[in-house]
Amino acid sequence: MHASNTKGHGKWVLRYVSPVTGKRRNAGLGSYPEIGIGEVGKRASAMRIELAEGKDPLEEKAKSEEKPSVPTFKEAAETLHKDLLPGWRNPKHAQQWINTLTEYAFPKLGGKLLHEIQPGDVAEVLKPIWLTKAETASRVKQRIHAVIAWGWAHGHCQSNPVDVVEHLLAQQPGKATRTQHHPAMPWRDIPEFVKKHLRSGTRPEVTRTLLEFVILTACRSGEARGMTWDEVDLEAKVWTIPAVRMKAALPHRVPLSPRVMAILESQKDQHETLVFPSIRDQVELSDMAITSLLRRLKAHSDTPGRIATAHGFRSSFRDWCSENGYSRDLAERSLAHTIRNQVEAAYHRTDLLEQRRGLMNDWGTFVLGSRIDYKAMVATLLSAKR
Repeated sequence: MHASNTKGHGKWVLRYVSPVTGKRRNAGLGSYPEIGIGEVGKRASAMRIELAEGKDPLEEKAKSEEKPSVPTFKEAAETLHKDLLPGWRNPKHAQQWINTLTEYAFPKLGGKLLHEIQPGDVAEVLKPIWLTKAETASRVKQRIHAVIAWGWAHGHCQSNPVDVVEHLLAQQPGKATRTQHHPAMPWRDIPEFVKKHLRSGTRPEVTRTLLEFVILTACRSGEARGMTWDEVDLEAKVWTIPAVRMKAALPHRVPLSPRVMAILESQKDQHETLVFPSIRDQVELSDMAITSLLRRLKAHSDTPGRIATAHGFRSSFRDWCSENGYSRDLAERSLAHTIRNQVEAAYHRTDLLEQRRGLMNDWGTFVLGSRIDYKAMVATLLSAKR
């Protein structure tokens, strides 16, 4: 045991010959004078015991300090997925997150240790879909990045190869040129479509009623499918969609026009909780219900060769607002769009419900093609369901 000393400071060292390699080694025992001779003696004794047992003290110390084993990409992804699950409100999104990795990333990256993954490995995952399925490729890239970032945070790797992977891929078309808007029916064609396919001469069908409701309220189809009676104030003629079902995670009030009130009146006896339950199973309709109906009806859109979508009717409503002199503010609030300008948003403390009521009544009148007596509408709907 030896203490090297320079101007009153130094370090304690145990010099020994390794019983494993036969080479001379120096094992540090601490700094001088911070570590006293008594403590140094204890540390040196412990090392001498290891030497007597044929062990190299420095090698034993290195073994005890080894980092935990590095997980494979698949193991890391599954661990991260479990960690993220409690924060997701939408089970469908949670399942899609792991499904995209299972389909696209696991075949090539699943068995690789996190620190072994190189930019070229990630590029091989993305190349087959980079140009043909640009949006999917973007999601896969983001999720691979998240998995490896998790590994970096836990000390399993020292960089994230996804950060530079685009240098190995072809340039994608600009996002603006590749974004496909929801095919929408031209707003001038909606009254005839509703009259021909959703009201006159059609057999009673909850999906047709639901679609008309979606058109008249300009809401998202998922908001209407999950609508419950406790969200509706029939006296005030207001439907309050809770924040949990809104895209912006904020509650939204919808003023109900006379035709919408008639539709709700006709739905009262269908289910105790749901406003638009499936007839057979008495559960919430699937997201394909309206899509299938629009396909059967061959609902035309402003996009050649494509069928109009439920979401597209929101675009139709927005175009109608613009072309008929309604303010941008009222139109955007009716669609529950978030105000992106933070300063503007800070000063908007009202949802302009009553002003929007006039707008939605006008929209309802346009969709119907003429003003129709409220009581007559209710009677017609109820008789059709008998």
